[in-house]
Amino acid sequence: MSAQAGPVNTPAATGELPRVRDVQTRRNAELALLGFAMVLVAAYSATIQLTMFDTITGNFWVPAAVLSVLFLGLHLVVRYAAPYADPALIPAVALLNGIGVAFLRRLDLAEAPAAERLNFPIFAGTGGRQLAWTLIAVVFAAIVLLVVKDHRAISRYAYTLGLGGIVLVLIPALLPGRFSEINGAKLWIKVGGFQIQPGEFAKLALLAFFAYYLVRKREVLSLASRRVLGVDFPRGRDLGPVLAVWAVSLLVLIFEKDLGTSLLYFGMFVVTLYIATERVSWLIIGLLLFFGGAYAAYLLGASVGGPFANFYQRAEIWLDPFSDPYVDGYQLVQSLLGLGSGGLFGAGPGGGQPTKIPEVHNDFIFAGIGEEIGLFGLSALLIIYLLIVQRGLRAGLAVRDSFGKLLAGGLAFTLALQVFVIVGGISRLIPLTGQTTPFLSAGGSSLMANWMLIAVLLRVSDAARRPVDASVSARPSGATASAPAQLHGAPTEVIKP
Repeated sequence: MSAQAGPVNTPAATGELPRVRDVQTRRNAELALLGFAMVLVAAYSATIQLTMFDTITGNFWVPAAVLSVLFLGLHLVVRYAAPYADPALIPAVALLNGIGVAFLRRLDLAEAPAAERLNFPIFAGTGGRQLAWTLIAVVFAAIVLLVVKDHRAISRYAYTLGLGGIVLVLIPALLPGRFSEINGAKLWIKVGGFQIQPGEFAKLALLAFFAYYLVRKREVLSLASRRVLGVDFPRGRDLGPVLAVWAVSLLVLIFEKDLGTSLLYFGMFVVTLYIATERVSWLIIGLLLFFGGAYAAYLLGASVGGPFANFYQRAEIWLDPFSDPYVDGYQLVQSLLGLGSGGLFGAGPGGGQPTKIPEVHNDFIFAGIGEEIGLFGLSALLIIYLLIVQRGLRAGLAVRDSFGKLLAGGLAFTLALQVFVIVGGISRLIPLTGQTTPFLSAGGSSLMANWMLIAVLLRVSDAARRPVDASVSARPSGATASAPAQLHGAPTEVIKP
């Protein structure tokens, strides 16, 4: 189908990829999927009560109903502000969020006095707080969609966001331990009874800066100096950016004492760099730098101690958690026992003993849920995460500007890496980290940041699926046509209804 005539708005003039005009918004499909997700959450809550109490109380449906109202409100905002957004993102995230709230309430019921369990208040305990945080997080996501009408506008504030992200990363490391340290990791800001994890918001700010920077520098960073075993490696003088981010990630590992956050920051930069340049050599260099630095930190922890001691201790627990299963290795051992006792099908919702796992509401929630829904159930949850990541990558492939491609691809990979880091830690694939499982674990910082991440993906996917005529009419006043946006070798893609 031919584009509109005119020197400015044609795909050839703007560098935009050809689009199909008649694209369905699929909002009704989103609404149907959202309703199905909330039915599953209500059924999960009812099964928990039936297993724990041999009866179902009259208010089992209330948390699911509250969540339904919240997500329906977000759905209406998407209908107004991003009508062409991907219809699978909100239902998939809503299902994860709902299961997390239901499981946290299940932990509250197990720990409540027997006389209060059947009448336990909806907004009490960890599950009630998570329900309240969900309200705040969904409101934040709606605000992002309403304020950011074009994802390219984020690039105008790239350097401000980059500076703000660095400040958010540094604050916990510079604060005294009593204001920033929880369970050995300095990731928090604690003031009185209030605490926040600024690193969750820093990853969004830094990723926006990375995307903007790499759009400007990708041609230079794509240059090759020599070819080794069929792989083109960059010039030595072009290693500056990756070495700088590598140094910052090692500082996070040493002074904030958290492998997961360090790996997350460095990993999202390297992958965004790979998406921008399509050079496999950057992935190889990134892996060598990170694992080399982590191994050096381990050796220094064994010989010197000091700021390296915490990482060395975590690595030792990972290598042999059963050497001291009742003290240092207790968390990991209980996690492995919970996953093992769950087997293929699990003990059933409400039928396990997840309260025996320390920090089951935070870092180890995946192990607690796994004990009750088994390997098949955990595989289903991982498939939902994979679906979210796939839809984010699809939006990045389809959107017409380079900044949107890098932003969506980086956000999708960041979510995937965060899931890998936490699931790998509880299953002893990698050392334990301080990361939370997105949308499942208790905590307002993680929930708000990840819902904002989804809002940005919705905005990018709306731009990707929006027909040419709608894209032109939706362009903010005063905005100019985007520069040629196709990445090196990126195929021309046509979005179908």
